Amino acid sequence: MSSLSDVFKAYDIRGVVPDQLNALQFRAIGAAFARFAGAPKILLARDMRASGVELSAAFAAGVRSEGVGVVDLGMGSTDMLYFAAGKLDAPGAMFTASHNPARYNGLKLCLAGAKPVGRDTGLVEIQSGAESLLEAWSASGVPDLDEATAGTFGSRDVLADFADHVRSFVDTAALRPIRVVADTANGMGGLVAPAVFAGLPFEVEWMFPELDGNFPNHPADPIQPENLVWLQQRVLDTGADVGLAFDGDADRVFLVDEHAQLVSGSLTTALVAAAMLDKHPGATVLYNCICSKVVPETIGEKGGTGLRTKVGHSYIKQVMAETGAIFGGEHSGHYYFRDNYRADSGIIAALLVLELMSVTQRPLSELLVPFRRYAASGEINTEVADPAGTVALVASAVEAADGALGVADHLDGLTVERGDWWFNLRPSNTEPLLRLNVEAPDEAQCAERVREVQQMIADLAAS
Repeated sequence: MSSLSDVFKAYDIRGVVPDQLNALQFRAIGAAFARFAGAPKILLARDMRASGVELSAAFAAGVRSEGVGVVDLGMGSTDMLYFAAGKLDAPGAMFTASHNPARYNGLKLCLAGAKPVGRDTGLVEIQSGAESLLEAWSASGVPDLDEATAGTFGSRDVLADFADHVRSFVDTAALRPIRVVADTANGMGGLVAPAVFAGLPFEVEWMFPELDGNFPNHPADPIQPENLVWLQQRVLDTGADVGLAFDGDADRVFLVDEHAQLVSGSLTTALVAAAMLDKHPGATVLYNCICSKVVPETIGEKGGTGLRTKVGHSYIKQVMAETGAIFGGEHSGHYYFRDNYRADSGIIAALLVLELMSVTQRPLSELLVPFRRYAASGEINTEVADPAGTVALVASAVEAADGALGVADHLDGLTVERGDWWFNLRPSNTEPLLRLNVEAPDEAQCAERVREVQQMIADLAAS
């Protein structure tokens, strides 16, 4: 049996089916996770990808082979699975490849209370356990599931409870009629979002709500601007107040204002942080190291305490648990809430924005004016032979400049502050890529700084 190293990532398991992932591997992973979690039952949910039916069944068989029970939640979003893991105090497994194309599938795992499982918090051990089982089965055959000793199997519907939970984050009596266009991209938002919005005074038009893991209309990856053009046009055509774009497993959301202008994850983080600090004065708010400077500025202006973290849900959830932070945001469109078992939920963030629009009776574009202070490059990926080595070379160049290039830190990759602009350079966890983010006072300066940093990278990589 081949190693699972190619599919075990920093925060989840993901690969092409059946070339990289298959049912036998998922049975082994299920058994290994059951041993690692050490709980009497494990919750399962899956997105709309066709391969999820077979893979989740194989995983369930692996779990049950260890004498551990399985509770099947059926199809749902990743944030619904996290909610269930918190509410029911049980480990969970979400079968999804998020925004990846149809040929992919994968697995996001958590422990009871929605505690994250990443490379530093269990994935290494689970991978090792699964590989040991696959090696043993290769030598002696795969054992049949013994129903006499197997864990139980049952099902449960938590969608209505999850919808109630999401609505609990806002004052539903304060909501007013708002025209919303929601593009669920044939993903799980087509199931979950209508349940959440049911009974609320919004006029919602659903785009591509049919659950279809082949993504026949466009990729379910809203961080890419080219996947939002249909939503932008529909907002303009209908005169809607706001557009919402969900990814495949519906745990992320991106906003479009009434003028069809894209709202970055950083701006949404700042907007939601301000709203959360109005509800919880003086609270701690987290933001990752590639968020715009407007985020920590906003937190300070609202009287909160801002804490900067590494990129990735495992890190943010850990810091949230340690500090009691009320909210955390990432530029990538993940928004974390203490009262959501410290898990991320795009639809909670979206509902908070709609509440803010309702209470202030102001359009989204107007609400965002105070936060549009800087120009950002977005994440720029460059393929290099040695990403980590190149980051080290850039760091050495910065340090050798004796402070002339600004203040550098290594919280996550390399961040360099140069007065009125900054950049972050990180190696990808999964690909031979460098990820560059640049922010400057305006678009022209941002473009110039991007060219400057890219030239530095090219020169150092070639040396």
